Amino acid sequence: MTRPSDTRLLVLHGLRLKGFAVAHDVTSVVGVPPDEVGSHLEQLQGDELVLYRDGRLTGFALTPAGRAEHERLLAAELDSNGCRAAIEGAYRRFLGLNPDLLTVCTAWQMKDDGTLNAHDDLAYDGAVIDDLGELHVRVDPVLADLEGAMLRYQSYRPRFDNALDRVRAGGPEWFAKPMIDSYHTVWFQLHEDLLNTLGIERSKEVTHS
Repeated sequence: MTRPSDTRLLVLHGLRLKGFAVAHDVTSVVGVPPDEVGSHLEQLQGDELVLYRDGRLTGFALTPAGRAEHERLLAAELDSNGCRAAIEGAYRRFLGLNPDLLTVCTAWQMKDDGTLNAHDDLAYDGAVIDDLGELHVRVDPVLADLEGAMLRYQSYRPRFDNALDRVRAGGPEWFAKPMIDSYHTVWFQLHEDLLNTLGIERSKEVTHS
């Protein structure tokens, strides 16, 4: 039976995935209520595991010690849950879909003739959205296996669903725009999540299936 992740770990994890964030941003990634996130961030700051920056951009980020603690807690969780094989299998299948996500995002931004997609051709955009929908179906069993291995992976499905629904409803920015929960943003964060969970450095990632 899968067990919920420790809240302290979830806050560190959400901050690692966001890079630089306030409490609400962490909540959007890991589902911990903002007041709990804020309380943990204060404690983590006191432990010198996160730092706070105030200015044009305001928020929290992990310190080197915080990154090390995050990695330690992830490894301990993976071992205690006994689900490394399941996560590794899902990761390999996800990695096999990654080129298709990159292809469909490129098609959304650039047409075959090399011109930028101005999103004024409904037939073209409709075909690319259909391709994204097909990829959405193919990633579903990967998400199901991850959800069965660790409860914290349940946060990704509704975020993917929301992004796709918004694209289909006429919101082109929800396809691949950074800084919002676009489909590409959620995909990128899931990729980072899997790398972090398994202790794989992106530079050493094996990209072939």
